[in-house]
Amino acid sequence: MHLEPKPIVAPNPLGAFAQRRYRQPVMPDTATSEADQWRAVTTRAPKADGAFFYAVRTTGVFCRPVCKSRMPRRENVEFFDTAEAALGAGYRACKRCRPGDARLADDTTDAMVRACRLLSSADAMPNRDIAGALGLSQSYFQRSFKKRFGVTPRQYRRRVLAERGRNAISSAGSVTESIYKAGYSSSSRFYDGIGRELGMTPSTAQNGGSGEQIQYAILRCSLGKALIAWTARGVCEVAFASSDDEMLRQLEEHFPKATLEASDDTEWADAVVKSVEMASPANVPVDVRGTAFQERVWRELRSIPQGETRTYSEVAQSLGEPSGARAVARACASNRLAFLIPCHRIVRKDGRPSGYRWGLERKQELLRREARTSDLHA
Repeated sequence: MHLEPKPIVAPNPLGAFAQRRYRQPVMPDTATSEADQWRAVTTRAPKADGAFFYAVRTTGVFCRPVCKSRMPRRENVEFFDTAEAALGAGYRACKRCRPGDARLADDTTDAMVRACRLLSSADAMPNRDIAGALGLSQSYFQRSFKKRFGVTPRQYRRRVLAERGRNAISSAGSVTESIYKAGYSSSSRFYDGIGRELGMTPSTAQNGGSGEQIQYAILRCSLGKALIAWTARGVCEVAFASSDDEMLRQLEEHFPKATLEASDDTEWADAVVKSVEMASPANVPVDVRGTAFQERVWRELRSIPQGETRTYSEVAQSLGEPSGARAVARACASNRLAFLIPCHRIVRKDGRPSGYRWGLERKQELLRREARTSDLHA
């Protein structure tokens, strides 16, 4: 997967938003069921503040667990993980405890930023030690991290080391030297990490991907010509263009030292084209190569329901980064899997389609098809 060098700076997936400071709620390990949440409400447990919200059906209002308003009956209460979910269900924010106020909602943003820094440090720390440093329980830390970033702390750490490993390979005098330069504790962990995260061996990475086998096919479809390329792991590129030469030139630029081979075994390519024509999900594996942040954006794009659209700001909000719209836009621009990673579902704030690297007309047509398919299944 394509990652960046120098100096080895800890990835900061929250960007400028990471500079905002919030209190850090500590949720007890036991508060995982509605019974535990109700107990936290009745005792107004400070440690539960920011971990969930409760709404009262009879008043139409939702509150923080520590709210000092009159205690409701249990049968009239329902719980929500976020203030947004409660608002989406039609409840109004309590004027007393102000659960919609970001400064009071207190969602562990600062704690997660600090966790990323600790996970990116040269010396690895066990999850329990990181949780302790953040003032969180280990289980709550792991749940919160996975919920916010879509990966576990261990997976995040592994990706950080893999990124460093690739960068170290290109600058180190030998693979052995790069093992320690990247921060791996042993050669076996280094080879396992690079192979699992980057899809290539260290020697292949050191040569800029030289020797990697990439097969491709160029097929006709209603959007023009489509190039689909794949490795043994899955589809690594999908592009539309009016000429074969244009698409092949781009493929060579993206994989300059790989061995490219036209293939007659087009099972995956046929599946992608069929999905484009039918505006339906493609059941093919993908070999996505990007930074940890790019992959978070791409994963979020793939979660947008067919027939719906989002703005860059809305995607940034869903990732917990209200100020990260530009970073999201850059990640979308780096997408090499047209349709499979549906960056065509990103529109302007006024709802109109914006730029698309494979042509605005293709974007508009994809959106029309998906809207039509969604209406048929509604």
